[in-house]
Order: sequence, then C-alpha cells, then structure tokens
Amino acid sequence: MKSERQALLLFRNRMQDKHTYLTETPIPRLIPALAVPTVISMLVTGIYNSADTYFVGRISTQATAAVGLVFSVMAVIQALGFFCGQGSGTLLSRLLGANDREQAEEIAATGFALALLLGGAVAALGNVFAPQLTTLIGATDASRADTQAYLRIILFGAPFMTAQFVVNNQLRFQGSAFYAMIGLMVGAVMNIALDPLLMFVCGLGIRGAALATVCGQAVSFAALLIGSRRGENLRLRLRRVRFTPRNLVQISNGGLPSLVRQGMAAVATLVLNRIAGALAGDAAIAGVSIVTRVTMLVFSALIGFGQGYQPVCSYNYGAKRYGRVREGFFFCVKYGTAFMVIAGAACMIGAEGIVRWFREDPEVVGIGAAALRWQACALPFVPFSVLTNMMLQACGKGLKASVTSSARNGLFFIPLLLVLPRLLGLQGLEMTQAVSDLLTFVLCLFFVRPELRALKTETAPDPASGEEALHG
Repeated sequence: MKSERQALLLFRNRMQDKHTYLTETPIPRLIPALAVPTVISMLVTGIYNSADTYFVGRISTQATAAVGLVFSVMAVIQALGFFCGQGSGTLLSRLLGANDREQAEEIAATGFALALLLGGAVAALGNVFAPQLTTLIGATDASRADTQAYLRIILFGAPFMTAQFVVNNQLRFQGSAFYAMIGLMVGAVMNIALDPLLMFVCGLGIRGAALATVCGQAVSFAALLIGSRRGENLRLRLRRVRFTPRNLVQISNGGLPSLVRQGMAAVATLVLNRIAGALAGDAAIAGVSIVTRVTMLVFSALIGFGQGYQPVCSYNYGAKRYGRVREGFFFCVKYGTAFMVIAGAACMIGAEGIVRWFREDPEVVGIGAAALRWQACALPFVPFSVLTNMMLQACGKGLKASVTSSARNGLFFIPLLLVLPRLLGLQGLEMTQAVSDLLTFVLCLFFVRPELRALKTETAPDPASGEEALHG
C-alpha cells in the first residue's frame, strides 16, 4: 500500500512538472523545444511520401500517375486518423491543463478505438469495391492496372494508418513530441529502405512500393504504442473506452476541422486528377502529383512547427493562460512566414530541376515546373492560414476551424478548379492552388482578427510569469 501511494505521488509530481513546463516556460523557448522533434518527424514523413513517387518514377509515367491517383484514397484514410487523433488530442490536452486526468484517459482510449474501427471498415469496403474505386479516382486505361494493384495493398494498411495518427497526435498534445517523432521516423526509414528492395531487387514493381508503405505504417504504429507507455504519458487501456454520445460529440468537435481539411484534400485531389487527365492525360496527372508531393515536403516543416504550438495552445487554453495562446500564434506566424519566403524562392528558381528529379519526361517536367512556380508565389501566405486553423482547432472553436480548414482544398480550390481550366486551359490548372491559397489567407484574416482582439482586450498581467493571461 505504501509503495502504491509513493508511486501515485511520484506520478502526480511528474504531471505537475509537465503542467508547469507547458504553462510557464517562455514561449520563444517552449515552442521550438516542442517543434524540433515534430518538424524532424514531419520532414522524414514528407521524404518517405516523396520516396514512393521517386522510385515509382523509375518505372513509368503511368506508375507515377497511379501513385498520385491513390493519394486521394490515402488522404481519406489520413482524414479519419486525424479526425480521431486531433479530436481526442486537443481535448485531452485541455483536460490535462485543467488537471482532469481520469477524463483525459477515457478520451484517449475512445479516440484510439474509434480509429481502429474506422480503419478496419475502410480496408474491408475498399477492397470489396476496388475496381469501382479505381474508376472513381480517375484511372485511365493505361494506368488502371497499376492503380488497382497499388490501391488494394495500401487499403490493407488503413487500420495501422488511422491508429498511428491517433497515437502520434495524442503524444504531441501531451507534450511528448520526442516519442511521436521516433514513432514516425522508424516507419519512414523502413519504408524508404524497403522501396528499392521490394520494387527492384524482388521484382515486385509498384506492388513493392505499396508493401513498403504498409510495412512502414505498421512499424510506426508499434513504435508509437511503445512510446505511449513511456514516462507520464496517458496509457491506452481498452477498459477505458466509452462510446458515449458526450465523448463522441467532444471528439467530433475537435476532430471535425481535420476531417474537413483532409476530406476536402481527398476530394480536391480526385477532381484535380480527373481534370488533369482530361486536359493532358497521364503526363498531367504525373506532373501535378509530383508538385503535390514537393509542396507536401515543404509544408511538412511548417506543419511540424505549428504542431509544436498546438499543445502549448490547447494546454494553456485549458489552464486559462490565454495570453500565451496569442503570443505563441504570432511567434509561429513570424518564423513560419520567413521560412516559406525562402522555400518559395528555392522552388521558383529550381522548379524544372525539382520535377525532373522525379520523372525525366519533357511533358511532365513542363507541366509540373509551371505549377510549382505558381505555387511558390503563394507560399508566403500559407503560414498565417495554417496557424489560424491550428489555433482555432486547439482552442475548441470547431465551427470556425472547420471553415478555415476547408478553404484551401475545398471551399476555394474545387470551384476554382472547375472554372479556371475551362477559361485558361492547362495554365488555369497550374495556377489554381496558388489562387486558392491567396483567398484562404483573406478568409483566415477575417476569422482570426476578432479572436486575437478579444484575447488582447481581455488579458491582464500574469503574476506567475510576467506575461499576459486571460481571466476566465
């Protein structure tokens, strides 16, 4: 009995240390400390996402197109994982900030179980209807066989993908970015290593690329589970699962913006691929797919930096330290914009060489380089939009966060995609994402200004740290 009390006391002291760390450490020191592991893990993830495209590009333009087509399905799977992961993660972080560990454990277990169920459903239904799904996502006669082969294997990894996103997000929102980084990195490294081995040495071609991806996801899932049992992190216990209406509504409120954002990305990719195929066939699909992977790699660093801010935002919001939420937002926007200016310049100058590195096809290079240059022009506006969405979501502003998250790949992108190519042809296709990014920036500016103004007018000096805190 005495040893149990001592263990409980030690655990509570550790939790208090984490609470103090997240609510009192100066923002310029805290966010980089949390962001560095996340940026690394996101960059590695971006690299291994690009690795499939690179290695498959050694096979054919049709194989490159197939990977791009299946990406829309992977975006749906990721959407479900982020729905459960961000929904449970933001909530449990606010609960921990309010020192309600029991409810936080229940939310963590419920979000994890929900992700496994949704991933299993996608795997089963997707394989049953694989031929119809292949047609739906826009496969041409030339790329149909490769697309369906790649798709079937990727679908089997759906439960691992959804569950790993949940555990990764829950670890981040508890301030355990290091364990989240390790979990993603080990899977990414395995994927990159297995790609050439399975594709070329074993002669499996595009099926080898899909198998490498699924194996990497399974390893990440296992590593993240191990990380969740380290230190003072919440333990995932099946007996804590509660599919109550209240828990599901709370998870949905926090996860809906991610579901909308990722879901819109899936729909947008599907529409983009179909229009690109109609305009210029597999070469256009391959070109825009390469640009998508390149921009994802650039965005991964920005998103990783923003994800270092999210636990600070939600934890301090739960602890009623709202002034730190505002300070962290401006800190991230400033440095995120500086990074994107540099990245945009690099993409503008090296566009042709970047696309050619993936696929040495003059038509693919021409289309991809033009689209990448348009995208480079809009990159400096993206950090403000991304950070606005992250702040609104982490603070539980579900409706506003859902609208801002849907803008870039849905609210603006899809209508523009249906209009600009008809007016301007291939050039309209190439510039659509850049125009959408500019409009999203304007929308986010309109949405976030009242929130930031309220924080500023309602804050007062915080005696604990000398910063501002909102009196709740």
